[in-house]
Amino acid sequence: MVTKKMGIASITGRSAGHRPVTTLRQTGHMHWKDVPTRTLDVNGTSFAYRALGPDTGVPVIFLHHLMAVLDDWDPDVIDGIAAKRRVIAFDNRGVGASGGAVPHTIEEMGRDAIAFIRAMGLSQVDLLGFSLGGGVAQMVALQAPDLVRRIVLAGTGPRGGGGIDEINKIAATAYLKAALTLKDPRHFLFFPRTPDGKRAAKEYFSRLKARTTDRDQPISLQARYAQLKAIRSAGLSAPDDLSVITQPVFVANGDHDLMVDSRLSADMARRLPNARLTIYPDSGHGGIFQHYRAFVPEVLAFLADDADLTPMHSQG
Repeated sequence: MVTKKMGIASITGRSAGHRPVTTLRQTGHMHWKDVPTRTLDVNGTSFAYRALGPDTGVPVIFLHHLMAVLDDWDPDVIDGIAAKRRVIAFDNRGVGASGGAVPHTIEEMGRDAIAFIRAMGLSQVDLLGFSLGGGVAQMVALQAPDLVRRIVLAGTGPRGGGGIDEINKIAATAYLKAALTLKDPRHFLFFPRTPDGKRAAKEYFSRLKARTTDRDQPISLQARYAQLKAIRSAGLSAPDDLSVITQPVFVANGDHDLMVDSRLSADMARRLPNARLTIYPDSGHGGIFQHYRAFVPEVLAFLADDADLTPMHSQG
């Protein structure tokens, strides 16, 4: 990459409008594949989540991608970050084992994420949003800036960035290839069809199989359609004023992202007043999974209390 400047204990908390919260403090020996799935009541809707890592510092909230559930997070990314930071990943409304129906806008998804975070009894968090989750993270930062300390935006771009009409075509092509090859569409959407990309895809899907019990529920058709509608609506919306997001932001993507043009990630980083950008080489939408050995240390350094937060742009 080339760089250029630019034991288990219970915890209880209460948030207005929510039931008292009970979470678990995980020991450092717990891994993502073994973490129990728990539920939290948020204004009458059950949200599924998993938490692990040391119960110190500001927790990192993971916001997942289009059509993903908890089991679609890369265990090596989660475990790597949870080695030093508290990690909380959840299924937003209507996704996986969470109740309710998926809303049709990312603004509403952002409000649901804020409600979940506050119901957990948290007053400040870091956010890590991948793909659709990156859009939701931006909504959280815009709607509740006091709640957010730092943000990691991976494989994502700004609302109203353009190119939305191509996504359906790209997805349709990937699903056709998947049907013909009996592979997950993400082989074609997340990873380039190069030797390194194919190898990374194989390793990624192997890691996703590590969890063999207490797996999440698959995403429903309603959730798929609602998320696609939300993404299209966001793509056709007027751009947000990202200059008001003053928190430090780490933007990451692959150099050949088919789903979110890498140039959109770079544009977003330029519009954020306190952002750093890393573009990983020979990789696509799933660049952070293909290059997790580089991504995880970068995230940990960025989130560290003594981090050098000078805006910085990196490109492979």
